[in-house]
Amino acid sequence: ANAEALPFNDNSFDCMTIAFGLRNVTDKEAALRSMYSKLKYGSQLLILEFSKIVIPVIDKIYDQYSFKLIPLFGKTIANDEASYQYLVESIRMHPDQKTLASMLQQAGFKKVQYQNLSGGIVAIHRAYKL
Repeated sequence: ANAEALPFNDNSFDCMTIAFGLRNVTDKEAALRSMYSKLKYGSQLLILEFSKIVIPVIDKIYDQYSFKLIPLFGKTIANDEASYQYLVESIRMHPDQKTLASMLQQAGFKKVQYQNLSGGIVAIHRAYKL
């Protein structure tokens, strides 16, 4: 469904999740507001998404891997370099952990927190409708 205008009744879900999809949504603020409205009070939203690396050494290595190897793998294995180049670019354009946490709060969520995984390559955000 279109995350920016979810086709469900308000206050319908006990939990919502999105994994590696929010970065592909054009209007992330609208999507977060839509998710908020569809959750029941006391329910939670979990977001698993690529994020900003918080360890400088890993950041440099990951940049080389991302911009040089991922598109090459896409070209060699899937014969689709463009999609894999888009993947790398979409990761870099996605809001960092603190920005996404702020966006969740602006959408109305409470008790917003995140946990970095793999040095921040990905993060899990958790937020509640209270």
